[in-house]
Amino acid sequence: MINSQPNHQNQTERLSLSRRRLFGEMGSCLGSIAAAWLLANDGSRAMAAGLDTSQTAPQRAPKAKRVLQIFCPGAVSQLDTFDYKPELIRQHGKPMPGEKIITFQGGNGDLMQSPWGWSRRGKCGKWVSDLLPQLGGCVDDICFIHSLTAKSNTHGPAMLQMNTGFILEGFPSMGAWTSWALGTENANLPAYVAIPDPRGMPPSGPANWANGFLPAAHQGVAFNTDKAISNLRAPAASSEAGEKDLRGFLDRLDRRGIEQHPGESVLGARMASYALAARMQLSAPEVSDIGGETAETLGLYGADSTNALKAGYARNCILARRLLERGVRFVQLFCGAHASGTDGLLNWDAHKTLKADYDRHCPIMDQPTAALLHDLKRRGMLDDTLVVWTTEFGRMPTHQQGSEGRDHNPLGFTAWLAGGGVKPGFSYGATDEFGYKSVQDVCSIYDFHATILHLLGLNHEKLTYRFNGRDYRLTDVAGRVVGEILA
Repeated sequence: MINSQPNHQNQTERLSLSRRRLFGEMGSCLGSIAAAWLLANDGSRAMAAGLDTSQTAPQRAPKAKRVLQIFCPGAVSQLDTFDYKPELIRQHGKPMPGEKIITFQGGNGDLMQSPWGWSRRGKCGKWVSDLLPQLGGCVDDICFIHSLTAKSNTHGPAMLQMNTGFILEGFPSMGAWTSWALGTENANLPAYVAIPDPRGMPPSGPANWANGFLPAAHQGVAFNTDKAISNLRAPAASSEAGEKDLRGFLDRLDRRGIEQHPGESVLGARMASYALAARMQLSAPEVSDIGGETAETLGLYGADSTNALKAGYARNCILARRLLERGVRFVQLFCGAHASGTDGLLNWDAHKTLKADYDRHCPIMDQPTAALLHDLKRRGMLDDTLVVWTTEFGRMPTHQQGSEGRDHNPLGFTAWLAGGGVKPGFSYGATDEFGYKSVQDVCSIYDFHATILHLLGLNHEKLTYRFNGRDYRLTDVAGRVVGEILA
C-alpha cells in the first residue's frame, strides 16, 4: 500500500538552505535575469548554429597569422590606378572596336584614357598612376591580381560577394570564417573587427562583416577612432580589479548555465558575445586611443593632415595596426562610404566626374595606406600579416555618355595583396588591351578567397559548416588556390 502521508523530514530538508547555497541560488537567478534581459534586447537574429570553442585547426603551416582587408567601396577604376593600358591612350576618343558593351547606367561613349600620367615604380618597374605616388613607392612589396571578375555589377551585391562569396545577404563574411576557424590571440578583443569609414557605412552596411549562419560570436565588431562602441566604458566609480572580479563571477555563472542546459547553443553564443563585450570595457578604450602614438607616426600616416577626411582615415589605419599588434585575427578597414555629402560622393563611384572625384579620393587613401604597409614592415609584422586591398568591381574603358566618368564593369578589375606569403613585386593575370575584360589567368572571387584561406593554413574545401542540411563554405562549390602568386 502506498503511504499517502507527507514525509515531513524530507520537506524540511528541501526547505532548509545554507547561507552559501542561498547566495549561490540568488546569484544564478540574477545571472539568468540579466542574460534574459540582454537576449530580449538583442536585435540580432538568433542563429540555429552553435558556439564551437574548439574551432577548426589549420590544415597546414600558415604563412599568415592575421589578415588586414582594406576595402574601397564604389568600385575603384583599375584603369586610373594600377592597370596601365598604353593602347587605351593611343585609341583615346575612338569607338571601342568589336565589343558590344553591356552597361549598368546609361550608354557608353568612346574610349577614354586616364586623365593622369603613369610612371614605372620600384625595382620591379611596375606602372602605377601618378595619382598614387605613395602607394607607387610600395610596389616592391605588393602582389597585383589584374584579372578578377565579379558576378554582379551592382554595388551592394558585388560587395557582398567580395566579402562573403555570395551576392545575397545572410552568409558569413571572410572575417567571420577566419574567426570561426582560428579564433583570436587576445581573449579581451574580438577575433574580427570592422572599421567603417568615418563618413558612414559602406553599401550593404553590417552585412559586409556579418556572421551569417555561423555562431554570433564570430560577427565582426564595428568601431573606429571617431565613433567608439557605445556604452563600452566601465562606470567611473568601478576599479579595474573590481571589474575583473565581477567578470570572473559572471563567467562562472554562464558556464554553469551552459552545463545545465546542454544543446542550447544559441544561448552559449550570445553569452560569449556579452562576455567579450564586458572584457572589452578594459581593452577597447586603450586600443582605440591613438593619443600615445609618436608625432613621427602620426605624421607618417597623415593623421595630422588639415584634410579632415584624410586625417580620419589615417587614424583608422593606425587603429588597424594597433588591433593587429594586439592579436586581432582579421581587421576589415573601409576607405569610403555609401552616402553623398556636401563635397559630393563619399565613395569611388565615379560615373560623371572621374577626375574631380579621384583627385579628392586618392590623396585620402594614398599616404595612410602606404604608411600602414611601411609601418607593418618596419615593426616586423608584414611577413606574417596578409594585407588585402579590394574593391567590388572595376570601371569601363569608355566614358559614360553625357559625362566624363566611367560605368560599372565586373568583367575585369584589380586587387592586390602584400606580405603573408605572397610574391612581392609581382603581377598576375591581365585584362585585354583596353582593360575591359579579363583574358589571361582569369581569377574568380572564389579563387581569391581560396588563396587567402590557404595562406592562413586553411583548406577552403574542408572549411565547411552544416546549415539547413547542407555543408556551406566561403568558396561555395568552386575556387582554386592561385599557386602562381605564392612566395
